[in-house]
Amino acid sequence: MIRRFFSYFIPINIYKKNSSVSKTLEVTWNNGELVLDSKNTNYSYGSLQRILRKGLKYIGFERIKNFETVLVLGVAGGSVIKTLVDEIKFKGKIIGVEIDENIVEIANNYFNIDKIPNCEIIIDDAFEYILKTKNTYDLIIIDIFQDTTMPNFLFQDFFIQRINDLVNVNGFILFNTMVISKADEERNLKYKSKFGGNYSLRMYPKVEVHNELFTIKKLQ
Repeated sequence: MIRRFFSYFIPINIYKKNSSVSKTLEVTWNNGELVLDSKNTNYSYGSLQRILRKGLKYIGFERIKNFETVLVLGVAGGSVIKTLVDEIKFKGKIIGVEIDENIVEIANNYFNIDKIPNCEIIIDDAFEYILKTKNTYDLIIIDIFQDTTMPNFLFQDFFIQRINDLVNVNGFILFNTMVISKADEERNLKYKSKFGGNYSLRMYPKVEVHNELFTIKKLQ
C-alpha cells in the first residue's frame, strides 16, 4: 500500500473524527503501522502497544497464557487485546470495556477487534461496569485516559478496593499511568502506598518517557 510506504517518511492521516468523550480521534499510518491517536497522545498501537506489552512481559507471557479471564478497562483501538491474542496466544475470555462508542467503531473498522472470537467489547463506563460485574478475573488491565488526563476515580479508595475484590488470588492488575508533573508523581506514590502485604506491587517508571506502569499480584 502506497500510504503505508510513505508513512515511513511522514505520518499519513486516513481518518479523523470528533468525539464528545475523547475530543479528536485520528487513525494514521505511522512508520508502516496503523495507529489511533487523540489530540495529544497515542491511544493504541505505536508507543502505547509497546508500553502495555512491556507490562505483560513483566507479568510473564507463559503465565498469562494459562489465565482464564482477562478484563481490559479502556480498550481504545484494542492494541493490548491484539498482543494478548496474536503474540501471547491467549485462548481464554477477554472482556473489553470502553466508554466511547466512536472508539469502538474505529477499533472494529480499522483494527478488526470484532473479528476476535474470544473477545467481547462492552460499551460502558469502567466505574459503572466494575460495580455491576459478578465475575472475577485473572488479569485486569487498566488503561483509561481522556487524551492525556486520567480520571480521578482511578486513584480513589473505593475503586481500588473494588478492583482488588475482582482479581482472583495469584491474579494480576496491570495499571498504565501517565506522569507529566510533580503532582502526578506524588499521586502515584500515594497509590502505591495503598497496597499492603496481601499484594506484591512493582512500579516501572519512565516507560516510553511519560508512562509509569504498575504490576500488582494478589497473593491471598
